[in-house]
Amino acid sequence: MLEKYLDRVILGDCIEVLRDIPSDSVDMCFADPPFNLEKKYNSYKDERPDEEYLAWSRIWLEELVRVTKPTGSIFIHNIPRWLTYFAAILNEKAYFRHWIAWDAMSNPVGKTLLPAHYGILFYTKSQNGFKFYEIRMPHKRCRVCNSHLKDYGGKKDQMHPFGPLVSDVWTDIHRIRHNVRRDEHPCQLPIHLLERIVLMSTDPGDVVLDPFLGTGTTAIAAKALGRHYIGIEVDPFYKKIAEEKLANVTPSLYEGYYVSFYLGNIQTIRDIDARELFPPQLTSTEKKARRQQTLQIELELQQPTLLEQREMYMPNRE
Repeated sequence: MLEKYLDRVILGDCIEVLRDIPSDSVDMCFADPPFNLEKKYNSYKDERPDEEYLAWSRIWLEELVRVTKPTGSIFIHNIPRWLTYFAAILNEKAYFRHWIAWDAMSNPVGKTLLPAHYGILFYTKSQNGFKFYEIRMPHKRCRVCNSHLKDYGGKKDQMHPFGPLVSDVWTDIHRIRHNVRRDEHPCQLPIHLLERIVLMSTDPGDVVLDPFLGTGTTAIAAKALGRHYIGIEVDPFYKKIAEEKLANVTPSLYEGYYVSFYLGNIQTIRDIDARELFPPQLTSTEKKARRQQTLQIELELQQPTLLEQREMYMPNRE
C-alpha cells in the first residue's frame, strides 16, 4: 500500500491521504502547516477561527503519529503560539525530545516582544529505540580573513577539525531573504534546514513524509540525501513547481557520504560520518598526555649535554 505513494507528490487533502497510508510505515514526518495568519496562498484561505484551526490540526497531528514507525520521528515547524497547542496534542500520543529554536526574525504584531525565532517541535513515536544522529556544523569564521571567530578559551587544540555539535538553537541557517531565490509561495523554507533534520533523524533509504509539501523543499532534501519521500499538496500549482524541481535533484555527496551543502560548503554533517572524513579528535586524556610529552621533550632539550656540563664546571687549565 505504501509503495504507491513513494517518491511522489500526491495532490489532495492531507488528512484524506494520510488516512490511506499504513500505520507504522514512515521513518520521519515533517510538517509546516499554514500559520493561520491570513497569509496569501494560491488556493488556500489561511484564516480560520482558533477552535476550528486547532481541531483540524489535532486530526493531522494524530495521523502523523499513527503512520510513523516506532523508530521514527515527527517534526512540526510553526510559530510559538500554535506550537504550544500542538505540543499538548502530541504529548498524548508521542514523546517530547526538543523545542528547536530557529533564529529567524519576524515582524512584531501589537504589544509583544520582537519575534526572533520559529519553533520546530521534535517528537519520537517511542520512548526508546528511536533513530537519532548527532550532527555538526562548521566553525564560524570571519568572512574577510577566514579565521575562527571563537577562541574556545585558549583551547583551540581541543576544537573538532570540522565544527561543533549542533545545539537546539540554530543560528547558522537563515530564511530565504531574496525574491529571486524564492518560489511563488509565502512560506518557503531553505533546503539546508530540511537537510539538517533529515540527516539528524533518518538513514539512507528511509521514508520521509511531508503533508504540506508546498513547492517541494522536504522532498528535495530527502531525495538529495538518498531517502524516499512522500509529499502531499492540496494546490496543483505548488505541486507542479515541486515536481519540476524534483526532476533536477542530484545527490548531495562528499567523499561518498551524504551531507548538506550551502554556497558550496558543507553546512551539516553527521558526527559518525565526520569521524570517517576528518582527522580524529583526541580525548582530553590523550591531549593531556601529549602536552606532558611535549613539555618533557622541551625540558630535555634545554638540559646541557655531559660535554657542556664538563666544560661548565671543569676549571680552566690555561
